[in-house]
Amino acid sequence: MPQNHIMTKDKQITTKDTPNYGFDITHKLPNSLARAGVLHTPHGDIQTPVFIVGGTKATVKTLTNDQVRSINGQAILANTYHLMLRPGADIVEQGGGLAKFMNWNGPTFTDSGGFQVFSLGVAYKKGINAVANSEQGDAGKAKASSDQLAKIDEFGVNFRSHIDGSALRMTPESSMRLQWQIGADVHMAFDECPSPLAEESYIRESLARTHEWARLSKIEHDKIWQEHQQAGKPYQALWGVVQGARIEELRRESARFISDLDVDGFGIGGIFEPAEIPTAVNWAVQELPEDKPKHLLGMGNQISDLFLGVEYGIDTFDCIAFTRQGRNGSCYTATGRINIKNTQFKTDFTPLDPECACYTCQNHTKAYINHLFKADELLALTLNSLHNEFFVVNLVDRIRQSVIDGTFYDFKASYLERYFKKPFNP
Repeated sequence: MPQNHIMTKDKQITTKDTPNYGFDITHKLPNSLARAGVLHTPHGDIQTPVFIVGGTKATVKTLTNDQVRSINGQAILANTYHLMLRPGADIVEQGGGLAKFMNWNGPTFTDSGGFQVFSLGVAYKKGINAVANSEQGDAGKAKASSDQLAKIDEFGVNFRSHIDGSALRMTPESSMRLQWQIGADVHMAFDECPSPLAEESYIRESLARTHEWARLSKIEHDKIWQEHQQAGKPYQALWGVVQGARIEELRRESARFISDLDVDGFGIGGIFEPAEIPTAVNWAVQELPEDKPKHLLGMGNQISDLFLGVEYGIDTFDCIAFTRQGRNGSCYTATGRINIKNTQFKTDFTPLDPECACYTCQNHTKAYINHLFKADELLALTLNSLHNEFFVVNLVDRIRQSVIDGTFYDFKASYLERYFKKPFNP
């Protein structure tokens, strides 16, 4: 495979040969950052843009792998922190790596554990998340509390297991070692995801830390790749993570810094609301090399995120909200979301979405699924999760095709106006 080249202001950086890994852009949408392409991995090709199905603990909750394949899921993303706790990265490695261990036999991703720095740290038990806004006031400030399960220092993070309280530590180097043991095709560099409500002084401090951790991640990644290369094992790609919150200067600075590390792709972290994608994502993408893939880490659950992400140069997405909301009774349809547990659906003998081709909609009615939830039957969780995952995977497939066909803007306008039942204006 040909080597990749990135021009910086004062030098050219050349990456080492990476067999069975690469990214080709096949179509570009005129006057836009949107594109379609193919991400090549040792476990198969991925057509992009694509929604990566969330399999946090080496499983997509309530679904079998055959069901994930039936909805055209192309790849699965697992979580390094959770697999470190159970069953342990060494067990996954002994099982042949993530894909073989879970019998997926397709492309896989792992995030680094960086999001748990936020979710088990300043966000723990405060009711805030990555889409927090100023209305939450001091709740999102980056202040330590006695009950949080993650404490940050300059060299890494001390965790207390949310399972049994045992002490754990993760550093850039250990995150890389864990991810290579887990064996996904694409890894993320270890980063800190700061609270979106943190003060600017802390965001700057956090960004400097993320950059140093990215540098150390790259050094460790290259070292492990040499070991694996000598053993005849396949390449595992490293994508660096761009942070910088809502501050343009910092987003651009972060994108330039991560670009200069010559990683294989990029995750854009800490994105907040759809209206901010044309700013925060756009600032980063403008500074990143065009010929490498870009991932929107943990996108929100707004359907408009998918259209706006693609429009502003995103190639891959992940989000666990679709299965989680499905397990709670929330269903996505072409005309908006519904709560299938509501009484109005007790005698509704139509599919969740009459236009949907998923197994659930082809075989079951709202009344039946409403009954399953009321009766606390586990099948309710499977049928709803299957529908929601099909919905989002299929929608991104349609968005990809609209980029290829050159009909993206017409498709975006018509789809979102129908979904939101009003003209869509991001």
